[in-house]
Amino acid sequence: MTSASDAARAYSRQHGERFVTELFELLRIPSMSADPAHAGDIRAAADWLATSLTAAGAQNVASMPTAGHPVVYGDWLGAGPDAPTVLIYGHYDVVPAAIEDGWDTPPFEPVIIDGKIFARGATDDKGQLYIHAKALESYLQTGDGPPVNVKFLLEGEEEVASPNLRPFIEAHLDLLKADVVVISDSSMPSMEVPSIMHSLRGMTYLEIHVTGPNDDLHSGFFGSAVHNPALALVEILSQMHNPDHSIAVPGFYDDVVPLTDEERAEIAKTAMSEEQLLSATGSPAPWGEAAFTIRERVSARPTLEINGLLSGWTGPGPKTIIPATAMAKVSCRLVGNQDPHTIFEQIRAYIERIAPSTVTVRVELLTTGEPALIDFTIPEMQAAARAYERGWGHRPVFTRGGGSIPIVADIISLMHVPVVMMGYGLDTDGLHGTNENFGVENFQRGIETAIIYLEELANLPA
Repeated sequence: MTSASDAARAYSRQHGERFVTELFELLRIPSMSADPAHAGDIRAAADWLATSLTAAGAQNVASMPTAGHPVVYGDWLGAGPDAPTVLIYGHYDVVPAAIEDGWDTPPFEPVIIDGKIFARGATDDKGQLYIHAKALESYLQTGDGPPVNVKFLLEGEEEVASPNLRPFIEAHLDLLKADVVVISDSSMPSMEVPSIMHSLRGMTYLEIHVTGPNDDLHSGFFGSAVHNPALALVEILSQMHNPDHSIAVPGFYDDVVPLTDEERAEIAKTAMSEEQLLSATGSPAPWGEAAFTIRERVSARPTLEINGLLSGWTGPGPKTIIPATAMAKVSCRLVGNQDPHTIFEQIRAYIERIAPSTVTVRVELLTTGEPALIDFTIPEMQAAARAYERGWGHRPVFTRGGGSIPIVADIISLMHVPVVMMGYGLDTDGLHGTNENFGVENFQRGIETAIIYLEELANLPA
């Protein structure tokens, strides 16, 4: 280990308490991107980050406008043109939160309890992105700077699917040019089992609308003579899966990249038992494709789930009607190399084929997201593994993520560089839920691991 990274790590430990205090300032800003009433808070968070990056030693810092919320950019290019450049991506927006949701403490008044920072955004993603700002500061305050060039791309719309980030990247490809993109917006199974995520699932989200009579009908007068749209919708939905719980839509699995033995071995290192699943969910029994383990089902296999149903009378007391309409919201989590638009067309064609002629059916696409699958044997991934081993204290496993980070696939397709997802939170941190938290130790170990990763990148063969 070089003296430069040694000194930077020592500095981060020495100033750890101040770093947490600074993070608290960011966490107090209710930057909820889904609520237009908080647009001012989004701008305040962007301005705070711009000021903080400048104080850390970044240059060319700017809060840059988009059609929505601003993107915060900054860089430090002191390593020179021959050194690698790493682009740090993160997001400063958060999902809504209020004490009335069931929080034990106010979500925008951060507090440390049992070594954990409780606040909305603590782990998703303010705490994790701030790790990299403090890694840069630690290098700059103890020497000539990191051995690689560093750029920051921090957005305020990730929690609303990043609608304006792809156009921003397309317009600023030269500014954002890098050799690798690092994202800390994921989690690990435990402190002893850190993980590097090398896959994210994509998304196809759609609605199924079923229409029958012109208006709600009296069920006593017209029952058994008019096909109930709610019943027709249930009949359609009941045909979306086969008896073995696989998805029945023809062609759905055609582009799924099969798991290799090596990938299945990595996934097995974070195996979830049936007992753990039932304890975590409260479900009476597991469900899904029997040929795959629970962890494989929730990370490496595609899904088709019903997210919502709407039809008929749902108020208090009886109302005996045949509803005129019924609607279902359906989402599919996709894996490489599934195309979200192809999946939608396959589902629409299948529904049109199986739909009864006694109702009218319309299938509407709401949103899509591309899956991302990255080879974990590439040098940048293996350098990250070494960084965890040195900075975190444990060798990481390579995992697949069950969720989505929309911009990952866009970065890969637009910038043509590897993306390394180095998460420092825990699966139990409660992201998007009540009492979201981020361990102080996770924050500190994350800074040290990020410091070492910059060194590991510098040592890769040109």
